Amino acid sequence: MKPSAIDALYALGRPLSPLYGQVMKIRAFLYRRHLLRRYHLEVPVISVGNLTMGGTGKTPLVIYLARFLMQLGYRPAVISRGYKSRARVPVHVVAGNGEILAERSEAGDEALLVAERVPGVVVITGKKRILPCRKAIDSFGCDVLILDDAFQHLAIDRTLDLVLFDVDHFAGKSRVFPGGELREPISALHRCDAFILTGVTPSNQERFVKCRDLLVGRFGAKPVIALSRSVQQVCSYTFHEGGVTRQYGDLTGITAPLLGFCGIARPERFQQSLNDHRLRIASFVTFGDHHQYTAKDLRRLAEEADLVGAEGFVTTEKDMIKIRELQPATALPFHVPILDLAPSDDLTELLADHLPGITR
Repeated sequence: MKPSAIDALYALGRPLSPLYGQVMKIRAFLYRRHLLRRYHLEVPVISVGNLTMGGTGKTPLVIYLARFLMQLGYRPAVISRGYKSRARVPVHVVAGNGEILAERSEAGDEALLVAERVPGVVVITGKKRILPCRKAIDSFGCDVLILDDAFQHLAIDRTLDLVLFDVDHFAGKSRVFPGGELREPISALHRCDAFILTGVTPSNQERFVKCRDLLVGRFGAKPVIALSRSVQQVCSYTFHEGGVTRQYGDLTGITAPLLGFCGIARPERFQQSLNDHRLRIASFVTFGDHHQYTAKDLRRLAEEADLVGAEGFVTTEKDMIKIRELQPATALPFHVPILDLAPSDDLTELLADHLPGITR
């Protein structure tokens, strides 16, 4: 949906924002007073979430945390609701005991991406998250849980509650749904432990400082940590009758003109990253967030590539997970930048304050 159409819908929903915001405040109060049931688990729980709708970089942070904790000897599990998953069971094991056990349609895009990017991590989905949490502890011996997209999931106590903001978008126009992008009123941020500002680059340092100062001015001593994204390698997919060939390389080795495309919440962010890496983007096509690709979409992309003289495609990891199962009928390669977060001493220090066995 185009930004102008979204703004129009938010304008229509604005009169209902105070009511929705009040409902969310009452809900949080009921959990805080234990009038709605809360669960306390015997292992540390890290929540990764956000206040805004749309992409803030939660999945890269979940991958970073899972990999970091595994390197320290922890046995983490990533627990998510399984957005867009078709699984109809209360607990669905996506990855466990070193194996990926689910197809994309059952796992959901983000859960499968985490399982593939962090070999050996336990990934379990379920709408009532206490159930996959218990499965991770009781069946897989996990000693730390990472709750994905869980700031509003108040039924489980957490050891560390992280709220993410994309530094270039921040809180949008600071209006609560359905009149804006906020899932809850700004006051909900008082319950988190730290703020993570993602997408920080040398070019937006001034904006980062403004966002940081705003958070510090309103929420006091809560840590504000800047995280930067980096692309160290690219995975290139070539489809043929026998299946698919994957080859890893460096973005600097790709000099041909490309057709860029994606179906994510912040397509402009991906487009800018391609420009920052000086790729030759002949054209750029956007789809809606969490778009489910079809053979018709791929034919459209192939026609667009032919029209603009592109010699390949470039897209995101989340998009490629959906596309590869369609076995595109084109000889042109699909290039997928592998996105990682740069190491952060500030984040390590924060984890050390809340988890045993982590040294600064």
